[in-house]
Amino acid sequence: MLEIRPLAAGDVENVTAVLGLARLYQGDGVYFVAWEGDEPLGHLHLALIDPPELQDVEVRASRRRLGVASALIRHAEHEVRVRGFDRLRLGVSIDNLPAQSLYRRHGFVDAGLGTRRIKEIIHLRTGSFAVDDTWLIWEKRLADTTS
Repeated sequence: MLEIRPLAAGDVENVTAVLGLARLYQGDGVYFVAWEGDEPLGHLHLALIDPPELQDVEVRASRRRLGVASALIRHAEHEVRVRGFDRLRLGVSIDNLPAQSLYRRHGFVDAGLGTRRIKEIIHLRTGSFAVDDTWLIWEKRLADTTS
């Protein structure tokens, strides 16, 4: 059974053995991890900025297309509503058509902000790599289901 919970300090080693945690020390949000028993299947980082932003969505290759990312997105949407926000934003690579399809299925649309060029060095515990990409900026308006 799939369980989603915030990343605990004691789980970092277990998660980083199979998934990257590029935003672990970013300091503006929380990682949510999808678990099956003690096995991490995927995660996302929810940046608690205004508006909140989905970041670093990753699912283990062997577990893709099984609903893990969808469950994580629904969980993040709930967290955003509980915290009093009415929308959720994300950036998605112009070349990542599978991710674009996933986000469209969840109701994300162009936020009308144009594109954002991402050019930086990402530091993971396993090493660093350069990113040079162009992202589409999408968002979803969330219905108030907390009342």
